[in-house]
This record gives sequence, structure tokens and C-alpha cells, in this order.
Amino acid sequence: MATILKHSLFQTLRELKGNPRVTVLTEPMFGVPFNLFSPFMSVYMLALGVTDQGIGTIASLGLLLQVFAALLSGVIVDKYGRRLTLFITDLVSWSVPCLIWAVAQDMRFFIIAAMLNGLYRISHTAWTCLMVEDAEQRHLVHIWTWVTIFGICASFFTPLGGWFVARFGLVPAMRGLLFFGFLMLTIKAVVLYIYSHETDRGRQRIVETRHRSLFSLLGEYGGVFRQLFHTKPLLAALSLMAITSILGVVHGSFWSVLFTTKLGFAESSIALYVMLRSLVSTVCFFLIGPRLTNLLRFRLPLWAGFTAYFAGEALLVFMPPQAVPLLVISVVLEGVAVALLHPMTESLLAVALESHERARISAMVYVILILITSPFGWIAGQLSALDRSLPFALNMGLAVIGVGLVWLVDRRRSSPPPQTES
Repeated sequence: MATILKHSLFQTLRELKGNPRVTVLTEPMFGVPFNLFSPFMSVYMLALGVTDQGIGTIASLGLLLQVFAALLSGVIVDKYGRRLTLFITDLVSWSVPCLIWAVAQDMRFFIIAAMLNGLYRISHTAWTCLMVEDAEQRHLVHIWTWVTIFGICASFFTPLGGWFVARFGLVPAMRGLLFFGFLMLTIKAVVLYIYSHETDRGRQRIVETRHRSLFSLLGEYGGVFRQLFHTKPLLAALSLMAITSILGVVHGSFWSVLFTTKLGFAESSIALYVMLRSLVSTVCFFLIGPRLTNLLRFRLPLWAGFTAYFAGEALLVFMPPQAVPLLVISVVLEGVAVALLHPMTESLLAVALESHERARISAMVYVILILITSPFGWIAGQLSALDRSLPFALNMGLAVIGVGLVWLVDRRRSSPPPQTES
């Protein structure tokens, strides 16, 4: 136990103070309820009469609405502060949608919930600023690793959701889990608001924007947009995050559909495989995480991550029904890929963001990211209607593109000046 506590990840956790500490430590309050209901959301929608195309359309609609939220997020976070904005938008974008999902009757409910849930991009910008603006750069990779670990470890509770589904049936169990999600996410928003404080940069931006309207602040986005496209590290991080985001949207929206239909597994067993993936990712974080602290050496972990994703999706495309060993291998490969890709791409973006304009540049980055990602929910829905394995064939192609992007980004970073060599 003493050896484990000396691990660099635990050392970082002990060293965190203030906002970075409270934002990281409250993540399980989001992760536990989210991982109880999210693995079953697609089949829950199917059970309430939503079609494959409808699931894809709702996914894309939610992403499109996130564009507007992300665009507004930078100026809202600057004008009203990171802490207050996070509190209000967490309630509106997570607590209220959970209530709507809990009482949903048909596709209309899911559309309304998707519209409100899309506002979480405002809370995401506020949360990111609150977490990283007071953090030391040497802690960034481990901070993002801990956020991912807490989120993934929370999915160890997913088998409990599976038990409720098996015991009470899919729809009644989901209604109860979603109501529990409403309670937990509301408590999390309150706790984070009480124990956090406005960042130094946040207080400065509140003063600077006090007598400015939101429209005038939005008018300055032209300069921010030009700055973004003249910053090569930002473009590199954005490209890599776009691929990982699309992979996540497609896989997350249609894995449970493939699992219960084409592969022929029971709905209640979804939880077991989600827990296995989480366990694999958690182990990889502790074994591989200490080797990912140098952001200049990103090539090998990202290549390995995209390759693992490709292999895992290929198994889903080609395996026969009820092939448990192949499914286990696929889930393990996905767990490895998540551990390699997510902390590194998030950290590359966090370092690339210029601190003085972090909120607005971050907002613009996520606007572009969502615009790139949003069509793929609809595309995957159309593909799934033709064949449930086609969305995962799409992900295979995207993983290959990811490998190529890593090579291209590394090649550019390795050119002069010498200090940028990896």
C-alpha cells in the first residue's frame, strides 16, 4: 500500500490545492450516476419507440446545439465568472435533462432534453477554466488522468444498473436511475460551488467585461478566431481531439445497440462489459500514466491508442453473435485506447491554450470541434439502419486517420526550431 501511495499520480493528488483539488475530487459525484444510466440510454430510447435514425439524429442535434453553447460560453464565463456560470449551467444542462429523461414517453422528450443538455458546453468551459487556471503545468497530465480515472472508476457501479435492469425491467429501472442522477448531479453542483473560488484570471475578466454587453464581446471573436488559426499547437491539438471525439460519439451511441441486437447479448449484461473496460483503463492509467507526463513525447502513446481502437472496432465488425472471447478482447482494447488517448489529447489542448484568452479561445476551439463532430451522429445512425456493424467500420477508418494525423503533427513539431523537437 505504501508503494502505491508513492505513485506519481497519488503524489500529484496530494499536492493539488484549491480549485484544481475540488474540481478533481468532485468528479465521482458526476461519474457514478452518469455511468449508471448512460450505457443503457440507447436501448432505453429504442424501448420508447425511437428508431436507429432517431438516435443518430438526436445525437447530431445535441452536438449542433452545443455549437451555440460553446460559442457563447467564452463571453458568458468571462462576464459572469467561472464559478457562478458553472453552478447555474450544471443545473440546467444536467439536472433538468435527467428529470426529462426519467419521465420520457417518446422522441419529443429526448429532443427537449438534448437541447438543454447541449448547454453543458458552457459549464465545460467554466469547469475547465476553474480547474486549470490555478494549476501548475507539471500537474496537467495527471489532473486530466485523475478526472478520467474517477469517471471510469465510477463505471464500476454500472453492474448495479444492470442488476436494476434485470430485476425491474429496462424502462422502470432507467427511470429510477435517471431520478437518482438528478439528485446526485444537483448535489455535486452545490458542493463544487460552495468549496471553490473564482480564479484570479476570472476576477480580472469580470472587471474587464463589467460594462461590456455580450454582443460586443462576441464581436471580438474575429480576432480570437484569427489567433487560433495562427497557432499551430492549437490546430494540432484540435485535429487530434476531433478524431477522438468522433470515435467517442459513434461508439457511445451505437455500441449497446450492436451489443443487444446483432451480437445477441442481454441488456442487463451491458454493465459487465462496461465495468471490464473501466477496469482495464484504470490499470493502464497507473501503469502507463507516469510515462505520459512529457507532452513533447506524445507520438507513441497516441499511435498505440488509435491502433488499439482500430483493432477493437474491427472485432466488433467481424465477430459472430455470442462470441464472448472476441467481445472481451474488443472491450479490453477499447479500455487501453481510452487510457492512452483521452488524457494526452486533453492535456495537449490545455497547454496549447493561451492563458490570457483561455475562456474565449477554448470556446472557439470547442465550437470548431463540435461542428466537425456533429454530422457523425446522423451519419452513424444512417449506417446503423443499414447494418448495425457499419458505424464501427466508420470508426476503423477514423482511427487510421488518427494515426496519420499523429505522424503529421509530430513531423511539423520536429522541424526547427530545435527546442520543439520531440
